[in-house]
Order: sequence, then C-alpha cells, then structure tokens
Amino acid sequence: MSALLEVRDLKVRYGGNLALSVGALSLGHGEIIGVVGGNGAGKSTLVNAVAGWSRGAPRVEGSVQLGGRDISALPTHRRVREGLLLVPEGKLIFGTMTVEENLAEGIDDPGEGRKPYSVEEIYALFPRLAERRGHLGSQLSGGERQMLGIGRALRLAPRALLLDEPSIGLAPKLVRTVLQSVSDLRAHGLSVLLVEQNVKAAIEVVDRVLLLERGQVVLEGTAAEMRNNPRIAEAYLGAQRA
Repeated sequence: MSALLEVRDLKVRYGGNLALSVGALSLGHGEIIGVVGGNGAGKSTLVNAVAGWSRGAPRVEGSVQLGGRDISALPTHRRVREGLLLVPEGKLIFGTMTVEENLAEGIDDPGEGRKPYSVEEIYALFPRLAERRGHLGSQLSGGERQMLGIGRALRLAPRALLLDEPSIGLAPKLVRTVLQSVSDLRAHGLSVLLVEQNVKAAIEVVDRVLLLERGQVVLEGTAAEMRNNPRIAEAYLGAQRA
C-alpha cells in the first residue's frame, strides 16, 4: 500500500523536555491506523504535531509529507487546505449554530484525490445528525458533537483525517456507532489516523495499531497481531495470564 501521509524523525519538546520521538510513521491510502496508549503517552501530541497545531509552544522537529509533498513548514490552516484535517477531542463545532449551519461550509471542487462530502452524505453516515439538524451545537450530546465534528471535517474534503479520542466520554453503544462510521469511510478511500484510549473498541475497526508509551512507539502491527499480543491483551484488553 502506497503512503499518503509520511512522518519521519518527529520530535516534540516542551522546554527542555522531550515529549515525543517517533522515527517513522506512514499512513496508506484508504488505511486506518489506531494510535493507542494510556494517558500521557503522547497520542495527542503526535496528531497535534502532524497537524501543526498545539495549545502550548513546543519545539517540533522532523518532516511531515502529504501525498509526496513536504508540508512541515506550513501553518495549520495551510495544511487544512492541502487536505490534512484534525478533529480535536470534543471540539470543531460552533455551539451557537445549528447542526445544519455547522455543516453548511464545504468544498465543492477540492481537486484530484479528494472527495467532497455533501451534507446529505454526512446525514447518511450519521442519521442522528439528520434528526437533530435544527438543534444548536450546544444542545447536542457528547456523541452527537463528535459526529458533527467529524462531519464538519468531511465537508472540507480531507485527504487524511486525524481523529483525537473520538470516543471519550461516550456510552459504549455510541462508541461503536462513531467508530464504525469512521471505519465506513475506508470505502471512499479516506485515510484516518485514529487516536484512541479505548483500545478494545479501536482494534475492531483499524487496519494497523501503534502502541505509544512515554512518547515512543513500542509496538506496531496489524490489528489481528496486536489483538493477540500478550502485552496489549493484558494491559489494554482485559485479558489475564493463564
């Protein structure tokens, strides 16, 4: 599988502290990679650095390439124009606008290799949003806000979608709904880098898994390989030693 998104020698420092060090990461066309690990493992730091965005003022080194083009020096909004979209945890919606208004802005002709999702396609992916189309963003539940945030990103025709903890705070049934909808995007060729603390749910919908611990990738493999890995099973899937 050819790589759409490639990250090389990515390092993120806050002050003198090294928060993240990833030697290589590649995301293929139509592939979903799950980045898993506990709190403080560096998962959000990773996708924020790839997107060129941060709450603080980190020093970021390394290269990020999208479709063979080096975008490392581009600010966040320019990376968005290139088709790299980040949906931060619980954000990317306007609370004072209705669902319909939140989804109004889109790209009709984004160029080759990018699919412009219509509002109706978003509603087909997330039927709950169609039912709530007249409600304000502030009136939505946590799961509905996550769906709307993903929907807003899809309206901008992403080439690669970075999702930061889309299942956080959701009931188990909604977790399955949201993640399965993300998995369904694979059929359209969309590439997704999915950050998830809920390893059990994520491993059911991704193609490959990266385990981050203390800012470094310590395990990598297919979903099937990682599901059967004793370290993953015991620490994150609830399995116990025989």
